[in-house]
Formats: sequence, structure tokens, C-alpha cells
Amino acid sequence: MNKAELIEYIAEQADLSKLSATRALEAMIGAVQTTLKDSGSVAIVGFGTFAVTKRAAREGRNPRTGAAIKIKAAKVPKFRPGKGLKDALN
Repeated sequence: MNKAELIEYIAEQADLSKLSATRALEAMIGAVQTTLKDSGSVAIVGFGTFAVTKRAAREGRNPRTGAAIKIKAAKVPKFRPGKGLKDALN
């Protein structure tokens, strides 16, 4: 499912126009991004938790040349599924 299909699904399920569904989805994505940017986490009970973790600097290899390169430390988003989501899949 891509973003357009998700918007269509939300519009049908919530009895909204596609424009309203788009705005709702964009607001949700924006809220998650803003919270993660401030090093917070977003927990949606029954669905899961979005959080930020830090990845340490490390040494990697250039796949073309095989030369060693330094990879900078970075913050990366993580998603941990909740019990409700896990139960729905199994």
C-alpha cells in the first residue's frame, strides 16, 4: 500500500473526503517527525512506538573500491510494534 492508497482507505473508513484524509495523514506524519526531531517518542497504544536511537560512528568500506571510509554518527528512527499489532498479524 502506498500513500495514495492509504489516503483513499482512510477516507472510506472514516467517511471523509480525500482532502480531509490527506490533511489528517500529513498532520500525523508531521507530528511524529517533529516529536522525533526533538528526541522524543510517539507511543500509539495497540499499534506501536516511534523513537529515535543513536548510531555510533563507524568504519565502512566503499563497495566500488574497497577503500575504508568513516561513517559519521547519526540519529535513526526506530519503530517497535505494540502487542495489538503483533496479535493482529498472528
